This record gives sequence, structure tokens and C-alpha cells, in this order.
Amino acid sequence: MQWDIFCRVIDNFGDLGVCWRLASQLARRGQGVRLWVDDARALSWLAPAGAAGVQVCTWRTPLALQGVRPGDVLVEAFGCNIDPEFIAAYVSNIKAKGQKCSWINLEYLSAEGYVRRCHGLPSPVMNGPGRGLTKHFFYPGFTDGTGGLLREPDLPARQAQFDRAAWLAQRGVAWHGERLISLFCYEPAALTALLRQLAGAAQPTHLLVTAGRAATAVRLLVANEISLNPLWNKHNMLLISYLPTLAQDDFDHLLWAGDVNFVRGEDSLVRALWAGQPLLWQIYPQDDQAHLAKLDAWLDWLGAPASLRRAHARWNADARAPLAAGVQAAADALFDDADLASWRTTIRAARARLLAQNDLCSQLIDRVQSP
Repeated sequence: MQWDIFCRVIDNFGDLGVCWRLASQLARRGQGVRLWVDDARALSWLAPAGAAGVQVCTWRTPLALQGVRPGDVLVEAFGCNIDPEFIAAYVSNIKAKGQKCSWINLEYLSAEGYVRRCHGLPSPVMNGPGRGLTKHFFYPGFTDGTGGLLREPDLPARQAQFDRAAWLAQRGVAWHGERLISLFCYEPAALTALLRQLAGAAQPTHLLVTAGRAATAVRLLVANEISLNPLWNKHNMLLISYLPTLAQDDFDHLLWAGDVNFVRGEDSLVRALWAGQPLLWQIYPQDDQAHLAKLDAWLDWLGAPASLRRAHARWNADARAPLAAGVQAAADALFDDADLASWRTTIRAARARLLAQNDLCSQLIDRVQSP
């Protein structure tokens, strides 16, 4: 089948990353895919080699079709609203071919209860050129009865063959067996506390910092720590490597290499779950604090121990607001070795549950091919 996936870029690492993973996985399963995106610049490093079977198309409004004929399936990612010109052409195409409408409204990932209730529900189109057609909501999720998570069929096999020492050497990281922590974040208020904890720890830590906001924040905080106390890391317990931008495959490798992974947003959370190592998730903050309910729902699904809940509360705390009761005690140290052992057990149990479920791409194909 021919799929048209539409994506408007809000966060280069998020929306576009999810849509590219979906497009490339569909193509690997024999589907034809056009990815319509309004800003494809990040693909130059997210997916520098492209993917066989995926055509990237520039999405401008109004959309000039220029002889492009809509395919069999429309995927409207994250409520991005496909142009009426394309919808009109799609209606004409499926009528001429006698096909049913396959129009998917791909939603954001959440563990909240509404996801299971709303997954697969119809959304009749009441006006415009698509009037009379029906979209269907497709909700990614962590449980049966949802759309599942993106996962390549060969992911466990590739991960089992991964050689982290070789990969680190290829990236120019001088690793000598110290604990590895990957850092992909915004600017959490607890970042200073993390850096101080690692610098004062009894065992050495090598912090692998991703390019962009995380690297900028760490560089500023390290400079500030040195200005306040030139000997703050005098025993060199904290080593820092600043990484270049990473393609999606190499971002997976980073998470496989990490003994602890700090991630942000949607795509990297899923990839960190597949990595099976202790993780801390910085959820995208919303002004109305709705993200905290989403975070709590995910921790509930995870079966997170108390120490992991406290660490997440601290890592996601607003610098302008007081910490919740029970969180302040963990303000100086986000975790200890015993915490990490219990977190690893929790994450791997969750991964096992997820591996037993059908993946998102397979579910999407099954849905549009069903009578």
C-alpha cells in the first residue's frame, strides 16, 4: 500500500523522529511511504542515509500537488491537519479505485486511562472536502488494547550483538570501564545536583552529553561550579564527553552503552525502555502542569519503586515551585547503587511485558488492511 504521513515539526527530536521511525519501519515491511514534513532539516543528521522506500516531500501550505496522487492511507500525525487540497484529491482517488477510507489520526503517547478508551474510535468528518469520511484515532500505548510502541522486528538481536567498547572508541570516547551515564535533557533544575553528586561520588562516572540543549546547559553549569569552587571535581570522579548530533541508530547505541540513561520527550523514552537500563525521563513541561499527571500514569504502569518516583519528581520539578512532600530528602542525590539495581529490575520487567505485545507498525498495517 502507499502511505502518506504528514508531520509538522514542533520539536525536531520528537515529532519528526517518531514519524521517521514509523515511515522507515513501514518501508521495511514492503509499504510505500511519502513523509510530508514542513521542516526536514533535522533529517540530515537524524537519518543521513535516508531509507529505501521512503520519499521525503516538502509540505507547504497551500499544498501544491504538482501531479502527486494521494496513496491508500493517510496518517495525520499529532493533529497536524492535512491540507484540504490533498484531502479532496484523496477522496477522488479512493472513489475511483473503489477503496475504503484509511485515514489515521496518530496521537501522542501516554499511559493515561483515556488512551485505551479512545484507541480506535471513529471520528466522522463533518465538513470540508472530506465530509462523509471517517478518521480513526490511533493511540500509541504501553498496554494491550492500545496501539503499542514502535519496535523493529530485529531490535533484540541487534542489541544482543552490540559491542559498547567498540562503539565508544568509534565515537572518540576514551572509556576505561567507569560507569557510563547518557544525558539527553532540557534544563532541569536538578541538573546542578546531579553534576555535584557525580563529581563527589566514590566511583568514577563518564557522562555522555548529547548535542543541543543538554550540552549547552552542562557547559554553563560546569563553568559556574568551577567559578564557585575550582576544586569541585578535584578527584576527577566526573568525566564528561560532549557528543555530536547522533543519527537514530547511534542514539539507540548510546542508550545501549549507558548504565543509566537520562531521556526526554516521547521517542527517546521508548528507546530507553528497549535498552533495558535504569532511566530517568524528563517529560515535556506544560504550563498547566498536565504533564505531571501523564508522568504519574507512566510511573504507575511501570510499577516504579519509591526511589524512582522520588527521582522523577526531583528531575521534573519546576525551579520556581517548592518540591512536593517527600522529594526534598532526595534533592542532593538522585540515586544510589541500591536504587539503580531496583530500577534496572523494574525497567527490564516492563520491557518484557512490552515485548510480548504487538508493535505499533504491525498494528497499523493490520488496521488498514482489515475489511
